[in-house]
Amino acid sequence: MSARKPVNARRGSTTHKASLGQNFLVDAGAARKIVDASGDISSSTVIEIGAGRGALTQLLAQRAGFLIATELDEMLAQQLRAAYEGKESIEIVRANFLQVSIRELLSRAQIGPLRVKVVGNIPYYITSDIVLHLLKQHELIETAVLMVQKEVADRLAAEPGSRDYGLLTVTTRLFADVERLFTLPPSAFSPPPRVYSTVVRLKMNPRAEQLAVEAEEFLQFCKLAFAQKRKTLFNNLRGTYGDRLREELNRQEISADVRAEALSLEQLAATYRGLSSMPQ
Repeated sequence: MSARKPVNARRGSTTHKASLGQNFLVDAGAARKIVDASGDISSSTVIEIGAGRGALTQLLAQRAGFLIATELDEMLAQQLRAAYEGKESIEIVRANFLQVSIRELLSRAQIGPLRVKVVGNIPYYITSDIVLHLLKQHELIETAVLMVQKEVADRLAAEPGSRDYGLLTVTTRLFADVERLFTLPPSAFSPPPRVYSTVVRLKMNPRAEQLAVEAEEFLQFCKLAFAQKRKTLFNNLRGTYGDRLREELNRQEISADVRAEALSLEQLAATYRGLSSMPQ
């Protein structure tokens, strides 16, 4: 495909809308690294979240077998449609990504259900929502390369026992392997945000079957376990599991005063299985 210039990529050429969380990527080298992180996409269908001024769209359009670029802002979506008019391998969709499914986007583009690759510069204020939206559709995704606020990347990639480890970490790892790739300063964006951004790669790898848990029920258990961060695992769960809880913690050799963030995904799953198997 022929190269195209980013749509309105010049700094300050489009009005920033704070309500939409628009911080446009202006670092061309970073854009290349993000697209490179998706690997060979020449025969892949790629979904871009929040195309914005088109800094990533330009590169994805050159490399992807088929590109579906979503953008919430009507003016930006119109500009992208104009820039790629006549390109049969590119579909520009004006939509709130949280309100459409991958299956629906594929249907709009008249593509049958298949596994896609996802790329996006994610608005900070809805990062967790978008990650969870993707995880719910993990069966249709190979990888997701996402630029998120550094603090969210810390949570996604956290290890048990660290202060960043929590429900988002556990939920993500139930469905995907997480890899931190690189971090960008505020100067890589226009307007510059007040925080650093980190690019992460999620490779979908659902583990519920391996852990012998039903995903939704297990996540409900995890929500209880992490409900109040300052409380111990025992205090967060005892209202639901009563006397069975102390017995199961003893069987798992887990101290009653431990907090949920000290337990690995495997330990949480083992505790859940044990409690679920006990007579109520």
